Amino acid sequence: MSLPLITDPFFYAVAVPAVLLLGISKSGFGAGFGSLAVPLMALAVTVPQAAAILMPVLLVMDLLGLHAWRRHFDWKLIRFLLPFGLLGTVVGTLLFKLLDARLVAGIVGMFTLLFLAQRLLFPPRPDSPPPPRWLGALLTTTSGFTSFVAHAGGPPINAYVIPMKLPPPVFTATMAVFFFVVNLSKWGPYAWLGLLDLRNMATSAALLPLAPVGVLVGVRIARRIAPVLFYRFIYAGMLLTGGKLVWDGFFAR
Repeated sequence: MSLPLITDPFFYAVAVPAVLLLGISKSGFGAGFGSLAVPLMALAVTVPQAAAILMPVLLVMDLLGLHAWRRHFDWKLIRFLLPFGLLGTVVGTLLFKLLDARLVAGIVGMFTLLFLAQRLLFPPRPDSPPPPRWLGALLTTTSGFTSFVAHAGGPPINAYVIPMKLPPPVFTATMAVFFFVVNLSKWGPYAWLGLLDLRNMATSAALLPLAPVGVLVGVRIARRIAPVLFYRFIYAGMLLTGGKLVWDGFFAR
């Protein structure tokens, strides 16, 4: 008896590059590109279905990322970020059926582009202090929320952590721990919401072999790239992500 997975060729035409982008983003190289995964897959399926299909893929990628960057975690920063990220997933669980996921994605995209414009037009001085903790709490909660509804948690937390100017391995490792815990916390609510059905999980299994490919490619590049170029790629990822999310949220109806 065959598994009831999605067989539409167009779905795989958009899902394969989406998973590869997600893997590269999980490696730390091009962080921010991963938020394009759900909007890309939403060209073929609904946003909640795309988010559900990516859950097992994300678990494998998160474990690979944790292993690859296991010596570089900033535990002090992680202890601050995690409670607010988990708070965001609770808010996402409570509001999931009430909110239009595309509208949420559009708002995330708008703030992503505003942050990017601020960073490029008014670059911080080398002696600029890190962002205040209250702003970190707000952005991290937003990250947990947008991660829950559309796996688009990267842009809000990047807006808080990037100005800290962490070394690329520390930035990548810290984000790996944060999103591993946040993504793990989503399994129960996704099951409760009825998103983890057999068809979605069978489709995810078909995409699972791609999970290590993007991560391993991205890790190799991230370990060899200069910090300045590393953050330029993050900005490029935020530009593409913000633009795509804004388009999907406000114009692609």
